Amino acid sequence: MHLDLTPEALLAQLGYTKTQQTLKQMNDIIANTEGFEKFSQHIPSFSDALAVEKGYLAMSNSVPHLKIKCNEDIAADNLSAFTDLVKHWADKYKLELKQVKNKNTYYIIGCK
Repeated sequence: MHLDLTPEALLAQLGYTKTQQTLKQMNDIIANTEGFEKFSQHIPSFSDALAVEKGYLAMSNSVPHLKIKCNEDIAADNLSAFTDLVKHWADKYKLELKQVKNKNTYYIIGCK
């Protein structure tokens, strides 16, 4: 089953209120993420899986990409599971991620 997520649906899935600003930001993210349509239908299930490991997907305010982040107070075992989940998802969907130096934050740059 193929699911096309609209920018509005993605905003709702990630917990954002639809405004002109958030809609523009999501459209910029989609336009700046190479191959976004190839993995976007998997964002809802990935977001749910991240929540189990104390992580989440969000729109970045500094770069036009989605970011994957974990809570700062995450336990070591959750951090390991979070990191494994992020790497598995990136490998499965052939995504290029950019990790923020010395942080458990990743930007989804696009498909490899």
